[in-house]
Order: sequence, then structure tokens, then C-alpha cells
Amino acid sequence: MALKRLFGVSSLISLALAQAQNNNQGGGATLDPEVIQQGSFTDGKSSLGAEAVQAASATSQNNFINFCKGQTLTNGLQITTGSCNGIVMGQIPAKDRMISTVITNPANGATIPSNQDFEIVVQVTNLNAGAFTNAAATYYSAPQQLDNGNVVGHTHVTVQDTGADLNPQQPMDPQQFAFFKGINDAGNGQGRLSAAVTGGLPAGNYRVCTLTSAANHQPVIMPVAQRGSQDDCVRFTVTGNGNTPNEAANNGQKGQAAAALIADAVALGPGAPNPGGNNAGGNAGGNAGGNAGGNAGGNAGGNAGGNAGGNAGGNAGGNAGGNAGGNAGGNAGGNAGGNAGGNAGGNAGDNAGGNAGDNAGGNNGGNAGGNAGGNAGGNAGGNAGGNAGGQAGGNAGGNAGGNAGENAGGNAAGGDAAGGNAAGGNAGGGDAAGGNAAGGDATGGNAAGE
Repeated sequence: MALKRLFGVSSLISLALAQAQNNNQGGGATLDPEVIQQGSFTDGKSSLGAEAVQAASATSQNNFINFCKGQTLTNGLQITTGSCNGIVMGQIPAKDRMISTVITNPANGATIPSNQDFEIVVQVTNLNAGAFTNAAATYYSAPQQLDNGNVVGHTHVTVQDTGADLNPQQPMDPQQFAFFKGINDAGNGQGRLSAAVTGGLPAGNYRVCTLTSAANHQPVIMPVAQRGSQDDCVRFTVTGNGNTPNEAANNGQKGQAAAALIADAVALGPGAPNPGGNNAGGNAGGNAGGNAGGNAGGNAGGNAGGNAGGNAGGNAGGNAGGNAGGNAGGNAGGNAGGNAGGNAGGNAGDNAGGNAGDNAGGNNGGNAGGNAGGNAGGNAGGNAGGNAGGQAGGNAGGNAGGNAGENAGGNAAGGDAAGGNAAGGNAGGGDAAGGNAAGGDATGGNAAGE
């Protein structure tokens, strides 16, 4: 609670500074009489164009400046229980600069093989794409803006399962999606934007739609009511025996990580600083590796090698390979902690504990997990004296000891064998728990609900 209050005070100070520096952008707490809109004075029931069936508009003499008083404020957050947003709508383009979108791939009615990569491609007019603010902290928090007459913003693509056929009779649940991606780049600069659907989709029937947004993720606002849609949808079929959900589905790894990040942001409150600075990875603290401690490997203690005591191998006993007997990586006999070929102590090549020369455990002699001179006192996976990357003193990728990047305990001293993957490497941390799962596009980039 104290941390939340601290974040709140910090955000208020930042807001005050921003207001002092941006009077030309509407800073200050007083409504300027020049911006009061008289169109809000009337409910429209007796105005030009009135019809009996029309609803009466709400009215205001001060631009609804206090409309949200007493309600839960949006405050730049994605509040799932509902909120009130007091930010003005912003700049609106001219009629000849209205946005229009067409999905060019997949084509309407197309058939795609299951669980195979494909690309969603859209073509958009009159959108200055590539403007994509932090969706965990600035959601709906600034007005729509124009650049040379065009809306500044970005688009998203969202894919939903339509069920037994392509023409469902009931609306689909908007909380359920098979794939979602915020496209945060400018594409080819000519309106062509794309999103890679890595891993494809399970067999089924689907609808893909665009969601075009201003920079702060609000749906784009157009100047007239009678117009074509700014978004597009097509329907397509995925055939075959593949049934693996995409990781960017609502129940996929990235989808769940993005939802968790948004929940963390709401819990911390508006303007909460990033505990780990601007590290890639995008966990609740904004760290690469995804832990709240803010280290680039996901460690609350702040060690790059991942140990709560500050050792580079992540062991509580201070050994660099994680064994109380003094072995740097385990023993040579191919003990349970370091077998070549990918045992739990460390895999060659793709190993979060990392090793030199594709050697699981990092030993030059081709011995995964250990050294030629190893002894029985040092077991791979870490002994009670100190585990590199895996014991209570320091777990790779997101335990309280943390690690740097996706290293499960540090490459140099101890490699994988002495703690690497077996005792907290990839299985409990690394990519799975701290690395890409809680970061990457899902949570840090397009994460955050984008």
C-alpha cells in the first residue's frame, strides 16, 4: 500500500510539471472560456433535425469538465470493472481524410492449413501509422491528434473462432480471441501493415477484423456520421488436424502475460514507475525476464547472475558453479546434473543457463555439465551449498534471486550443469517463467493489451 501511495505521489508531481510545461496543450486546472462548446448547451430535442424518436442529449455549460467526479477514473489504465474517462476526444480529421481499411490477406473465404505460419496484411488510408503509446499506463489518456490532416495512431488485428461455420447467428464473446496483435510500426510507409501469425491457428472457422486506433488506443473518431467503416473484417477457414492454440490467443502464453501485466498496472495505480527502467521483456515491473524486481533477468535482488546473495552464479554459498565441494559445473562422470545431450542440468545451444561451445553445462571437454576433473562433491543441478541458477539463492529467469536475460545462473561460472536448467533454468525461469513468457510482444510491446 505504501508503494502504491509513493507511486501516486510521484505521478502527481510528474503531472504538475507536465501541466506547467504544456500550457499551450491545455495545461492548468481551469477551463478556458474560449474552449467552451455551446453545442453542449442543448439536448437537441428542439434543434434543427429533431425527431420524436431521438433521445435527449446530456447537456453541460462547462464541457462536462467534472463529468467523472465521484466515479472510478480511467487514469490511463485498462480497468476491467469499468471506469470514467474525462479526457477530451481531440482533433478530428476532415471528411476527405477519413480512414478506410481493407484486409488483403487472408482473402475472404480463403482456406489456410492448420498450425502453419501465415501473415495478416491490411492496407489503410489516411492513418499516420506507427504511433503506439504504452497501453499499460497511457490507455485513453490523451486526445486523438492529427499530423498533416491525418489521424496519428495504429491498428490492430483480432481473430475470433466463429464456431461450426462462417456465419454464426449469435455474437461472439469479445473476451475470446484466437489471435490478437497491435501493429505498432509504420509498415511500408504507404499504408501497408502486417502481423505475422507465428504458429498459425487450430483447424476451424474464423473472422479477422481490424481495430483502428489513435495513438492512445481509443477508436478513431471521424467527422461525419454517414460514412464507410474505418475497419474491415473477412472470414476464412483453417483446415487440417492441427489443434494447437496460438500463443497470442486470450488463453495463450502471450495473451495471459499481457492480461497479467495490465492487472499489475491497475493494482499499482496511475503513473507507477517502471521498477527496472526500460528493460525489454515487459513484466509488471517492465523488466526483461518478467519479474517484479526489475532486473533484466528477472531478479528481485538485482543480480545479473541471479543470486540473492549477489553471486554471479546464483548460489547462496558463493560458489561459482553451484557446488559446495568446489566444482565449477559439476562432475566429470556425467552425474545427474550434467549429462551431454540435453539433460536437465543443461542443454547445448538453446540452454538458458548457457554454455560455451554448445556444451551443456559449459565445459570444453564435451562433457555436459561438468568438468573432466569434477568430483563427487559437486553435483549438477546445484548442491546444498550453492546452486547456480537454481536454488533458493538465485533462480534463473524470474525467481527471487533473478538472472540476467534468460541465463539460468550465469554462463561463466557453473554453466548449465551446476544449476543451469535443472535447478531453475528454463523449467522454472529462463524463457518459460521470466523471459519471453512474461515479456516480448505479449506484455512489453503489444502486451499490454495491444
